[in-house]
Amino acid sequence: MSNPEIAGTVRTGAFRTNVHDLGEGPPVLFIHGSGPGVSAWANWRLALPELAKTRRVIAPDMAGFGFTERVPDAQYTMDGWVQQAIDLLDALDVERTDLVGNSFGGALSLALAIRAPHRVRRLVLMGSVGVPFDITPGLDAVWGYTPSFENMRRIMDVFAFDRGLVTDELAQLRYEASVRPGFQASFAAMFPAPRQRWVDAMASPEAAIRALPHETLLLHGREDQVIPLSTSLTLAQWIPNSQLHVFGRCGHWTQIEHGARFVRLVRDFLDEGI
Repeated sequence: MSNPEIAGTVRTGAFRTNVHDLGEGPPVLFIHGSGPGVSAWANWRLALPELAKTRRVIAPDMAGFGFTERVPDAQYTMDGWVQQAIDLLDALDVERTDLVGNSFGGALSLALAIRAPHRVRRLVLMGSVGVPFDITPGLDAVWGYTPSFENMRRIMDVFAFDRGLVTDELAQLRYEASVRPGFQASFAAMFPAPRQRWVDAMASPEAAIRALPHETLLLHGREDQVIPLSTSLTLAQWIPNSQLHVFGRCGHWTQIEHGARFVRLVRDFLDEGI
């Protein structure tokens, strides 16, 4: 049986990126979060088919994650991930795109919009990193994950508000994903303790965020135990052309826990001004 997480490959600098490229229309680049065993498809599997009905949706596995080629002794930095995203857009002949970033992917989207503002039309930041905050016990547990079914189950419980979404079957699938060859080695190399420094390293300068000209939609789960709601409140204050939607009874999985609402909000926001 084929694995839906594995899509096409595109050369990005010195390695090949696994990327889902679906639909036709104005382009939207989706950037996933940083959980153990994560991939673009695991993060965006509910949203991509819906948004691909009217748009070209592009969802890569960022370096060190999923099925993108792993380079020996790679250094994982925001500069490197931003360059990968730009190389991907260049390879796909996308001059300007909307950006949807989840958590870590939100920080990356912010950094990309700051460093290459002409490549970005609109921003959607969901449960986003990218501003200073004290690391939560939830995020510390996610980044400190060591492979076992029990540990994955505990992390899944932290991610979701509705525990009904967190079945043993899902936890088993995510655990198996986390122990694929090379997955845990690259994950462990990314965020070693003490982990507050990685939160700080992902933050963009306040002045640069305040100078962003892009229309921005901020989405956050009120009960998010991984990235505190305060990050989106800060972004809403700093980004001049921003709006914030807070989902009640929602953890860090906005795009899964409130999948249909997420798609409607994103589609309506991105359709403005086209």
